[in-house]
Amino acid sequence: MGNGRLEAFSDGVLAIIITIMVLELKVPHGESLAALAPLVPVFLSYVLSFVYLGIYWNNHHHMLYASKKVSGRVLWANLHLLFWLSLFPFATGWMGENQFAPLPSALYGVILLCAAIAYWLLQQAIIAVEGAGSMLAVAVGRDWKGKLSPALYLVAIVATLYSPWIAEAVFVAAALIWLIPDRRIENVLPRNEA
Repeated sequence: MGNGRLEAFSDGVLAIIITIMVLELKVPHGESLAALAPLVPVFLSYVLSFVYLGIYWNNHHHMLYASKKVSGRVLWANLHLLFWLSLFPFATGWMGENQFAPLPSALYGVILLCAAIAYWLLQQAIIAVEGAGSMLAVAVGRDWKGKLSPALYLVAIVATLYSPWIAEAVFVAAALIWLIPDRRIENVLPRNEA
């Protein structure tokens, strides 16, 4: 089977996740800038999660574009990824409402770690269907970003025991690594498809 339905379903789920997150931003009581001050941590956690979801959406799109076949294993691996991503609104809200306290920040890191593992499992499931010589397998190669990210999430989780702000800096650094355009998949596509 093709991957059109899988991509459409995933896009819909990600759109709902982002909608839920933005609905968690509460309107302040008051009209002054001072009324916005208590919302700064909530807004910053929202921005971080929005960036992460954007990164996942972008890379998911590229990964599916480079693949042509879907199996039952791929479907379940995709649902596994969407499960972890669907927990972003909860973790984002809890972390922001509690001003990046250690436990909410650690949970946020655990969800990021599990989402990264789920993404890798989906990537491996697609490669298993498409073959070791597939466009995706060639494009991914050694995948240093995919290996570095979970390590950074583990560092951030441990850092919450010492300073949640160090953990937040690590979360931001991991996101910045993925914001740098990753042309691996685009580079293996035929010229007329890129």
